[in-house]
Amino acid sequence: MVQDIGPVAAERRRAGHAEERGGADGVTRAHPEAGEGGDGTQEGRPRTDGMSLYACLFLVFLLFPLVEAWGRGGWHRPVGVAVVVAFCLWYGAGYYSERFGWRAGHGRRQPAIATWITGLVVLTVLLVVVTGSFGAAGMTYVACGGAALTPTRPGLAIVAGSGLVTALLVAAAGQDLLVAGSVAGWVLLIGLMVWGSVAAGRQREVVLAAREERAELAVELERTRLARDLHDILGHSLTVITVKAELAGRLVDLDPERAKAEIADLERLSRDALADVRTTVSDYRTLSLPVELTRAAHALAAAGIAADVPSAADAVPTGLRDPFAWVVREGVTNVIRHSGAATCTITLTPSSVEVRDDGRLTGAVAPGNGLTGLRERARQAGLRIVAEPARPHGFVLSAQEDS
Repeated sequence: MVQDIGPVAAERRRAGHAEERGGADGVTRAHPEAGEGGDGTQEGRPRTDGMSLYACLFLVFLLFPLVEAWGRGGWHRPVGVAVVVAFCLWYGAGYYSERFGWRAGHGRRQPAIATWITGLVVLTVLLVVVTGSFGAAGMTYVACGGAALTPTRPGLAIVAGSGLVTALLVAAAGQDLLVAGSVAGWVLLIGLMVWGSVAAGRQREVVLAAREERAELAVELERTRLARDLHDILGHSLTVITVKAELAGRLVDLDPERAKAEIADLERLSRDALADVRTTVSDYRTLSLPVELTRAAHALAAAGIAADVPSAADAVPTGLRDPFAWVVREGVTNVIRHSGAATCTITLTPSSVEVRDDGRLTGAVAPGNGLTGLRERARQAGLRIVAEPARPHGFVLSAQEDS
């Protein structure tokens, strides 16, 4: 049964395909029920024609039952060829079902998948009738395809059922119970490997989606805070200014001196309000390195990322603290939102700062707006920004004095 190994690589590649995200906005969202076998598991997973073709290439291992049918001669030859061709077309249709519109909505999805699995089982039974126990190889594709294309819990049930049906088919083909059990165990092993890989990939998607949502929530909360502060400042000040302006307008003819006093008070109030707005915006834009280090530790912990963050920034000169704080903020934001990292380390020296993670990024990085703005700030402070993949994996963002 060496031929049964083929589908494993295809299904595991499909399971890991969703992890290959890159860039600033490459997080793929998963349905909240992905880890629990909900119907939405597959809706958020991109499937390309290339990956589907890769999976279908392993149908080449059906040559073994085809050769067996050909060797038997007689009616076995045309029927065997017809069944193998039908099996390949039906199996491929499951992977290209989105193109055919099978899974356009939840109402049509489950019947389509059930029909696909049932068709594969029927074709496998026909293979066993034509080629004997060699035809049971088709159950490997049933187990792997069911594990990859159905929600988590139904997929496990399909794998278990595939093992049972395999044992029955091999025994019905004339093999003893030991052979039937061995072949069934092999199908179960292959199916469980694919199921475990796919289930782990779906759970990683849920975790990454949760991290992305936390990061977006933090940004929204900061915007809300700024809006609230501006409202508190301007709401009262503009109300008072409006009242005094109306009063001054009525006093211009009745009491010019008092009108002048009210107008002078208007000028003072407007200047104070402008100063308050500038202070609020300045506080929003100005960073403190110790504060950013504390925020980074809390944000990484909230995202489920193990953090190694310095507890103090005393060794950093005053002139470098602000640009270093921007590096820490930009680096930690990218780690939380885009890296999928398990750990993040921030290193400070009197002349440099480094944010390193162990995420999945391995290729070149296209600079976004955040990194471009960071380079401009660093240039003004006489620093050089380095943003590059780490070895063997991960990413490093660092700033150091430009020699």
